[in-house]
Amino acid sequence: MPTPTRAPINPFLANDPNAKARRLSRALISDLVTYFPQRRDEGLRDGTLKELFREEIKKSYEEYTDQVGREFAESTTHFQEALNEILAAGQKLF
Repeated sequence: MPTPTRAPINPFLANDPNAKARRLSRALISDLVTYFPQRRDEGLRDGTLKELFREEIKKSYEEYTDQVGREFAESTTHFQEALNEILAAGQKLF
């Protein structure tokens, strides 16, 4: 008996690696803001965001590259854009 294949929720986005990478990077960075709101506020206030989140950013980037591939991750700015837009609240810190 053949196993039925599940259709992607949105077939247009499923085939777009840039859309997938943007969603993934934004989800990973949003998690940092959700889990560490006080640390983020402190980092924004004191200008120490990069230092305070160094380990979490490293782990998130590893997860990101595991899912999208290192070559793709290094040739696009999706992760950096998510860091600036979400973690740095729109500032160009990364």
